Amino acid sequence: METTAAVASHYGKQGLLQAILAGLRAAGKDPDRLNAEDLAACDHFHLRGRDATLELLRLSGLRAGERVLDVGGGIGGPARTLAEAGCSVTVLDLTEEFCRTGAALTERVGLADRVRFRHASALAMPFEDGAFDAAWTQHSTMNVEDKERLYAEIARVVRRGGLLAMHEIMAGPASPPHFPVPWAAVPEISFLRAPEAVRRLIAARGFRERVWRDSSPAALAWLCERIAATPASPPPLGLHLLLGPAAGEMLRNVARNLDESRIAVIEAVFDRD
Repeated sequence: METTAAVASHYGKQGLLQAILAGLRAAGKDPDRLNAEDLAACDHFHLRGRDATLELLRLSGLRAGERVLDVGGGIGGPARTLAEAGCSVTVLDLTEEFCRTGAALTERVGLADRVRFRHASALAMPFEDGAFDAAWTQHSTMNVEDKERLYAEIARVVRRGGLLAMHEIMAGPASPPHFPVPWAAVPEISFLRAPEAVRRLIAARGFRERVWRDSSPAALAWLCERIAATPASPPPLGLHLLLGPAAGEMLRNVARNLDESRIAVIEAVFDRD
């Protein structure tokens, strides 16, 4: 419970919705006339942003009408992208402020009929067995220590013949990483495992591998390009709205960790047996 509270505290910045709406106005956007792409600078809380979400969507082969559970989906950037592709998405997140903000933004872009938010733990999902056609995770498992239970819960709620699509940060061969990073200001709430260990664990939970690839080089190139282009003053919209004043240091540490092989970025798709 102490770790859960620490993780929720790390992410739960108060006034997030108001900060995003103010950023939209400063960027010349009308908060009452938005589409999902208008939010992409701040609601895709993962390396390579919206492009990575679209890439994983293509790899997964998800179709319109399918029921998707976005585990640790934050304020809903990927969920709204999937909804625009016709999926029905439930975002499950431990951070209440993310759920409130995500629901409000989803209403503003006109996708509330396809995206809903549930505030709960991924280790005790409030869903029936086989409730979803697919589970989706993007940079959301780094704070979960009990990965055995996490993937058991994912396997439970995904129907047989469904799938798991993931884009995750894992431990590199030169671990541990440098802190702070976006998912943890301190090591005590960061729980990374080596890719092969995660790969075996998912297979043991009844998933058959379809795609597995290390996208660390692409992630590092993307991040270095953005760090180099960062203006002296932060732009109206960006991940600094979620990360706070340490955003720059956190992102530089991610780049350093990738460059030193302290972390790895894995894209994968599995079919549920």
